[in-house]
Parts: sequence; C-alpha cells; structure tokens
Amino acid sequence: MIGLDTNILVSRVVLDHPSHGQVCKRIDTLLAEGKRLALTSGILSEFIHIVTDAKRFRNPLTMTEALEWAEFWSQAEETVMIHPDRKANVQWLRWLQEHRLGRKRLLDTLIAATWHSAGITEIYTLNPSDFKIFAVFNFVKSPSP
Repeated sequence: MIGLDTNILVSRVVLDHPSHGQVCKRIDTLLAEGKRLALTSGILSEFIHIVTDAKRFRNPLTMTEALEWAEFWSQAEETVMIHPDRKANVQWLRWLQEHRLGRKRLLDTLIAATWHSAGITEIYTLNPSDFKIFAVFNFVKSPSP
C-alpha cells in the first residue's frame, strides 16, 4: 500500500497544475500494478482547503466539487482510508518533540505517523523533504515529463 500525499490529489484534479500529467501517469501505473492507495481524513481535509482557495488557483473548485472529489476518493475501490490510532498518536507526539517541529508541521507529522503505524513504508508526494526527516519512508518517483 502506498500513502498518497495531499499534493498528489491536488495535482491530479487541478488541470493546470504543473505536475498534472506526470501525476496522472504515475497513478495509472500504480493502479495497473495492483497497488492500493492509502488516504487519511487529514489528507482529504487539506485537499478541500487547498483546491477551494481562490488565492492559489485561477479557477478554484467550489466546495461542492471539492467534497465530491473527497467522497469519491474515500469510497474508491483502489483506496484505503486509514485513521490514527493510539500508536500513531504516540509516534506523532514523539516526532514533534524529537525533531523540534512547530505548528506548521502538525498535520504532515500526524499524517506521517498514521501511515507509519499502519505499516506504510512507501509514499507518493511531490515534496519528499516534508517526510524525509522521519527516515522511515521510501518515495515513489513521478515519471519524467
């Protein structure tokens, strides 16, 4: 199972995102290989927040459109919704202290801890630097344009 970061969902949906084509191609390949994709409620929450932001996009999604995408992904056969448990919570707090992370790293750290406690070792993100600090993940690479 591969953890999908928020930026992958955003670039998949936002047609004029610079990584749209590469992300679509890589997701198609992963699915053709029979991979399952892990999401969390935090990822879907970030996705909704980002794609509805008129300051980020010329044509942001409406809240209804963003919710429809979130619902689609949360119900898709290829995806698995994972949720933080006690083990994830302990890891989250440990990593925040250990790496001296501040308030801007709260959600990414919780997502990483949730993936880690679910046994996910591979993630697909456009920002591997957000997760390298934890030293427990391998990263899926996007194909060249």
